[in-house]
Amino acid sequence: MKKRVTLTFPRSSLGMPLTYRLAKDFNVAANIIRAQVAPNQIGKLLLELSGDIDALDAAIDWMRSLDIEVSTISGEILISEESCVHCGLCTGVCPTEALTLEKKTFKLTFVRSRCIVCEQCIPTCPVDAISTNL
Repeated sequence: MKKRVTLTFPRSSLGMPLTYRLAKDFNVAANIIRAQVAPNQIGKLLLELSGDIDALDAAIDWMRSLDIEVSTISGEILISEESCVHCGLCTGVCPTEALTLEKKTFKLTFVRSRCIVCEQCIPTCPVDAISTNL
């Protein structure tokens, strides 16, 4: 099973080898989608966790016991057809190529099944046509 989660680390937990502990102690694979971590600041990490459902739940409980805020992501990216100007800026930041421009029509195409809801496209859109339903 897979779960997408956002982790918010307190300053005290920033130096911990989190992905190593998830793999070794819980047999949970952690795919890092986006990370914003800097010394002496609060850190944020967007992960896709894979493993047995019981192991995932135990790993999430363990992270919460370390005062790491864990939020599960169940939303999806929404694109306003009325607002989108098909500029293609979002396609340059999409790590999974869920957003592409049609070669003949230069219209934006969104393949929802490829989207990992990393939200990198949202701040890139100059007309605010992209949002989430979280």
